[in-house]
Amino acid sequence: MSHPGKSPAGTRLPLFRRAFFDSWRSTLAWAAGLAAAAFLYLPLYPSIGGSDQMQDMINALPAEMTRALNYDQIASGPGYTQATLFGLIGFLLMSIATVAWGAAAVGGNEESGQLELTLAHGVRRVQVVLERALALLLRVLALAALAFVIVALLNGPSQLEIDPAKLFGTVVLFAGLGLLTGTSALLVGAATGRRTYGLAAGAAVAVLGYVFNAVGRQSPDVEWLLKVSPYHWAYGNSPMVNGADWAAAGWLWGISAALVALAAVALEQRDVGA
Repeated sequence: MSHPGKSPAGTRLPLFRRAFFDSWRSTLAWAAGLAAAAFLYLPLYPSIGGSDQMQDMINALPAEMTRALNYDQIASGPGYTQATLFGLIGFLLMSIATVAWGAAAVGGNEESGQLELTLAHGVRRVQVVLERALALLLRVLALAALAFVIVALLNGPSQLEIDPAKLFGTVVLFAGLGLLTGTSALLVGAATGRRTYGLAAGAAVAVLGYVFNAVGRQSPDVEWLLKVSPYHWAYGNSPMVNGADWAAAGWLWGISAALVALAAVALEQRDVGA
């Protein structure tokens, strides 16, 4: 018999388990998309990335375009991987996934009427936010781990010459950037009870971060935009080439934790279903 006041092992973190395992199809689909992008782009490097023709093509493009798209890095294997996978396609896929998960965690759950039913069973609002944030975190880590494994597997065959330590640091930043967009969506969804608002907030963090980085690299007059771009915090140091900026990683992960705490406070302070 269980001790009074203590949950049996089978009922620990019930909201987390349901949020994580009920969404396995979504997680698997995004993982498949990320894997497909890696297997599509990275094996092309030996034929295009390191060739003189590719460098000539880059030099022929407007300098503003190459800086905006980070194509000034793709002459090397690590730079090519960062620019095409972590900085573009992978960033896009991770952002869409985490924004959707974060917005649905509380805001979408409330819109569907499920949140009121959950709270009616004596579940604390803080527990709702924390356990669903944990589910979000583990999904992000799963995608990041998959990216690490695939790039490591393709490193030799694709002649990328990537340092595993720098790859690890880049993946930590990649995950932190994805988590920041997801927790932004989670916070606004929890504060408003609306999935749409959460989607808009998370998308704004991802899109504006990318745009601010692209514009801020164009001229010293607008370099201040780089300071407010989470995308630049993650990739401005070219982590695949130069190693991770661990202070930036700390900011990304620390702000995400703060956003989760704010989401818990916001949900605690307002009427659900109002």
